Amino acid sequence: MAKHRARLDRQFDKLQQRIPPQGVRLLTSLRRPEARWIRVPLGFLLVLGGIFSFLPVLGIWMLPLGLLLLAIDLAFLQGPVNLAIVRGLRKWTVWRRARRDRKLQR
Repeated sequence: MAKHRARLDRQFDKLQQRIPPQGVRLLTSLRRPEARWIRVPLGFLLVLGGIFSFLPVLGIWMLPLGLLLLAIDLAFLQGPVNLAIVRGLRKWTVWRRARRDRKLQR
Protein backbone atom coordinates (compact mmCIF):
# COMPACT_ATOMS: atom_id res chain seq x y z
CA MET A 1 0.00 0.00 0.00
CA ALA A 2 2.94 2.35 0.59
CA LYS A 3 3.85 1.93 -3.09
CA HIS A 4 0.35 3.00 -4.15
CA ARG A 5 0.45 5.97 -1.77
CA ALA A 6 3.83 7.13 -3.11
CA ARG A 7 2.59 6.79 -6.69
CA LEU A 8 -0.55 8.76 -5.86
CA ASP A 9 1.58 11.50 -4.31
CA ARG A 10 3.67 11.68 -7.49
CA GLN A 11 0.49 11.97 -9.58
CA PHE A 12 -0.74 14.82 -7.37
CA ASP A 13 2.64 16.54 -7.74
CA LYS A 14 2.39 16.29 -11.54
CA LEU A 15 -1.14 17.65 -11.40
CA GLN A 16 -0.01 20.60 -9.29
CA GLN A 17 2.52 21.53 -11.98
CA ARG A 18 -0.26 21.86 -14.56
CA ILE A 19 -2.89 23.87 -12.68
CA PRO A 20 -3.07 27.60 -11.84
CA PRO A 21 -1.51 28.92 -8.59
CA GLN A 22 -4.90 29.26 -6.86
CA GLY A 23 -5.60 25.59 -7.55
CA VAL A 24 -2.15 24.63 -6.26
CA ARG A 25 -2.81 26.40 -2.96
CA LEU A 26 -6.20 24.71 -2.60
CA LEU A 27 -4.85 21.27 -3.49
CA THR A 28 -1.90 21.68 -1.12
CA SER A 29 -4.22 22.55 1.75
CA LEU A 30 -6.53 19.63 0.92
CA ARG A 31 -3.60 17.18 0.85
CA ARG A 32 -2.58 17.98 4.43
CA PRO A 33 -3.43 15.13 6.86
CA GLU A 34 -5.56 17.38 9.09
CA ALA A 35 -7.81 18.26 6.12
CA ARG A 36 -9.31 14.76 6.11
CA TRP A 37 -12.59 16.05 7.57
CA ILE A 38 -12.97 18.35 4.58
CA ARG A 39 -11.48 16.04 1.95
CA VAL A 40 -13.70 12.98 2.50
CA PRO A 41 -17.10 14.73 2.41
CA LEU A 42 -15.95 16.90 -0.50
CA GLY A 43 -14.80 13.78 -2.36
CA PHE A 44 -18.16 12.07 -1.83
CA LEU A 45 -20.04 15.19 -2.95
CA LEU A 46 -17.91 15.45 -6.09
CA VAL A 47 -18.48 11.77 -6.93
CA LEU A 48 -22.21 12.21 -6.37
CA GLY A 49 -22.19 15.33 -8.55
CA GLY A 50 -20.32 13.42 -11.25
CA ILE A 51 -22.94 10.69 -11.21
CA PHE A 52 -25.65 13.31 -11.78
CA SER A 53 -23.68 15.01 -14.56
CA PHE A 54 -26.74 15.13 -16.78
CA LEU A 55 -28.02 18.04 -14.68
CA PRO A 56 -27.13 21.55 -15.94
CA VAL A 57 -24.73 22.69 -13.19
CA LEU A 58 -22.98 19.40 -12.49
CA GLY A 59 -20.43 17.80 -14.79
CA ILE A 60 -18.58 14.57 -15.40
CA TRP A 61 -15.35 16.36 -14.38
CA MET A 62 -16.49 16.04 -10.78
CA LEU A 63 -16.21 12.25 -10.75
CA PRO A 64 -12.44 11.85 -11.25
CA LEU A 65 -11.69 14.78 -8.97
CA GLY A 66 -13.81 13.24 -6.21
CA LEU A 67 -12.15 9.86 -6.66
CA LEU A 68 -8.72 11.50 -6.46
CA LEU A 69 -9.62 13.17 -3.18
CA LEU A 70 -11.09 9.97 -1.75
CA ALA A 71 -8.05 7.93 -2.79
CA ILE A 72 -5.88 9.97 -0.43
CA ASP A 73 -7.72 8.48 2.55
CA LEU A 74 -9.19 5.23 1.26
CA ALA A 75 -6.36 2.77 0.58
CA PHE A 76 -8.50 0.40 -1.53
CA LEU A 77 -9.02 3.20 -4.08
CA GLN A 78 -5.35 4.11 -4.44
CA GLY A 79 -4.42 1.29 -6.83
CA PRO A 80 -7.38 1.70 -9.21
CA VAL A 81 -7.13 5.51 -9.21
CA ASN A 82 -3.39 5.34 -9.92
CA LEU A 83 -4.02 2.94 -12.79
CA ALA A 84 -6.76 5.17 -14.20
CA ILE A 85 -4.51 8.25 -14.01
CA VAL A 86 -1.60 6.54 -15.74
CA ARG A 87 -3.78 5.04 -18.48
CA GLY A 88 -5.68 8.27 -18.96
CA LEU A 89 -2.49 10.29 -19.31
CA ARG A 90 -1.10 7.79 -21.82
CA LYS A 91 -4.27 7.95 -23.92
CA TRP A 92 -4.27 11.75 -23.69
CA THR A 93 -0.65 11.88 -24.86
CA VAL A 94 -1.31 9.51 -27.76
CA TRP A 95 -4.38 11.52 -28.79
CA ARG A 96 -2.49 14.84 -28.67
CA ARG A 97 0.42 13.45 -30.69
CA ALA A 98 -1.92 12.04 -33.32
CA ARG A 99 -3.74 15.36 -33.53
CA ARG A 100 -0.47 17.27 -33.84
CA ASP A 101 0.78 14.88 -36.54
CA ARG A 102 -2.45 15.30 -38.52
CA LYS A 103 -2.01 19.08 -38.42
CA LEU A 104 1.58 18.81 -39.61
CA GLN A 105 0.57 16.62 -42.55
CA ARG A 106 -1.84 19.25 -43.88
